[in-house]
Amino acid sequence: MSQDTGTQLIYLFSTALFILSLKWMSDPRTARRGIVSGVVAMLAAIGGTLLHPGLHFDWIAGAIVVGVAVGIPLSWVPLTAVPQRTALSHAFGGLAAGLVGAAEYYLWLRVHPEHITRFSTGALMAEVILGFLTFTGSLMAAGKLQEWIPGRPITFRHQNLVNLSLLAVAIAAAVWLVLSPQQWLLFPLVVLLSLGFGVLLIIPIGGADMPTVIALLNAYAGLSAVAMGFVLNNRLLIAAGALDGSSGLILSIIMCRAMNRSFANVLFGAFGQVQAAAGATEQRTVQSATPEDAVQIMDAARSVVIVPGYGMAVAQAQHRVYELFDELTKRGVEVKFAIHPVAGRMPGHMNVLLAEAQIPYDRLVEMDAINPEMPEVDVALIVGANDVVNPAARHDKSSPIYGMPIIDADRAKTVFVLKRSMNPGFAGIENELFYDKKTMMVFGDAKKTLTEMVKLLKQ
Repeated sequence: MSQDTGTQLIYLFSTALFILSLKWMSDPRTARRGIVSGVVAMLAAIGGTLLHPGLHFDWIAGAIVVGVAVGIPLSWVPLTAVPQRTALSHAFGGLAAGLVGAAEYYLWLRVHPEHITRFSTGALMAEVILGFLTFTGSLMAAGKLQEWIPGRPITFRHQNLVNLSLLAVAIAAAVWLVLSPQQWLLFPLVVLLSLGFGVLLIIPIGGADMPTVIALLNAYAGLSAVAMGFVLNNRLLIAAGALDGSSGLILSIIMCRAMNRSFANVLFGAFGQVQAAAGATEQRTVQSATPEDAVQIMDAARSVVIVPGYGMAVAQAQHRVYELFDELTKRGVEVKFAIHPVAGRMPGHMNVLLAEAQIPYDRLVEMDAINPEMPEVDVALIVGANDVVNPAARHDKSSPIYGMPIIDADRAKTVFVLKRSMNPGFAGIENELFYDKKTMMVFGDAKKTLTEMVKLLKQ
């Protein structure tokens, strides 16, 4: 068997494992198996590539050393930083695709002009445009999530027109290169316009939409890998890129549906801009409560629904939530967890945190299933959630979250909200629930508050 045949067989094996990895990761019970199979698939793909004759192993070894040196520190991040860590991974993937495309183009011009065809040049242009806009766009998304740059939308007049014009010029230059590949001066123009478009595409998008944007950038990175596969005649890149791109697109669609919004609204709607609430001059008051108040009512309740949010993740309070769940369950209280599809900063954020705390998965109930039960719930305990429980989404047409499905916590008989302050959430608007007569605010760090609640229950 030749080396090339062996490589292709390994690529086929890796492709099958990548497909199984996605299938297994769709279920919490098999997710660990899916991750392991994905790692094995990638290692096999790298090993198969190294079988190719004529490789410069010194350059490859150097790249591996650099990759390991960068990758290991990036793997040591808290779970709350995983979204920006994911955005950085997409940035690196997009940069790699763009640089490979640039290297291939100039190699064709100088060494292998016979390889230049309209199809290959078109694939290369798609690879370069998608790769470089994914690079800068992902850096902007990571910066917003890490709060290195403002999370609010950064807008200016005629922004959408400027953005679309920039993209149109880049595509026009790319088409000119497809028709006349020797016009090499146009290539740097395509690269610069793509880099600029990636920045301008993301800065007008608010922090609340970053999870959707990251999923969309994931799709762009996958599509750039598909184009790179056609350029390099690599079947594994085509298959893996298609899986990556389609899964990112599907995830984006799911998240947009969860927020009752369209791609156009996410990309061009400047969602997340801080707005002045109607009647802002009217002074409204909230009812505050102590952990003792909350414990007394929950101890006497028959049912408690806990609604986790990003605040729980920031406070690293998931283990204290488990202790509260355990103590209430021992007292015969039925405790469930209401999970909103976009709670936190990435899909499944709350599921992962609660699973880490050993909370039984059957106690995690999706939004559509828990909402019909909420009017019969004695206590809704909101731990760091904000926009996903804001009743304004149901009736206030002027609100940027209008139409977004929410968890109906306001329909429970009593509501406790664990929150540091009255600061708004990612959408930048006040939460009507906090001013409801049945709502009591328990201010302070969620982890410390829950610790005190557990201590009181044990006593």
